[in-house]
This record gives sequence, C-alpha cells and structure tokens, in this order.
Amino acid sequence: MNWLSLLGLEAFAARWRANVIEGAIAAEDRLELARLEWLDQKRRLQQLLVLLVAVAGLTVVTLVLLSMAVLVQFWDTPNRMLVAWVVAGVWLVAWFFAIVKLASVVRSTGSGFALTRRELSQDWREIKERL
Repeated sequence: MNWLSLLGLEAFAARWRANVIEGAIAAEDRLELARLEWLDQKRRLQQLLVLLVAVAGLTVVTLVLLSMAVLVQFWDTPNRMLVAWVVAGVWLVAWFFAIVKLASVVRSTGSGFALTRRELSQDWREIKERL
C-alpha cells in the first residue's frame, strides 16, 4: 500500500525529489566553477611569484650596474663610461618592464573567484525569493 498516494503527498514528494536533484546538479556546477577559477588563480599566483623573483633579481643587478656606471664615470677613457651607462640603461629598462608586468598581474590577482561569487550570490537571491 502506498501511503504517500493515500495521503495526497505523492506530488509533494516528487517536487521535493526534483528540487533535491536540481540542487545537487547546481552544487556540482558551482564546485566545477570554483575548481576552474582556483586553477586560474593558482596560475596567476605562480606568475606573480616568478615575476617577484625576477624583479628582485633585476633590482639587485640594476643597482650593482648603476653603481659600476658611477665608478666608471671617473675613469680615464670616455669609452668605458659610455659602455657602462648603456649597459646600466638596458638593465634599467628591463627592470621597468618587469615592474609594469608585475603591477598588471597584481591587479588581475585581486579579482579571484569573481564568477563563483556572482553565481552563488544569484543562487542566494533566488532562494530568498522562493522563501
């Protein structure tokens, strides 16, 4: 004997089952989205670490070469001075581009999991509307 049918709860149970299944599918989708965004965030953090190491190394090299260029300026031959300043200038330009790239990566790192947060907030609004 089917008690749900006798009590008129069969439609209610079917709706409840459908809602649970839909909720499980939605949860799987949200977890997949979070996983994909985590991979993207991890890639940006790895890039940030590599660029931080590069900027630190280039800063040391730049300071050493700029110091050498100042020392060479007082040597006898003007050719030595020109070469030292050109080399220091090249390192300074490389350092500048690394800083610019580092700043762009830092700016993009701040917006991690934006899609997941937006999707979860939309889900939360829909749940509140149903209640």
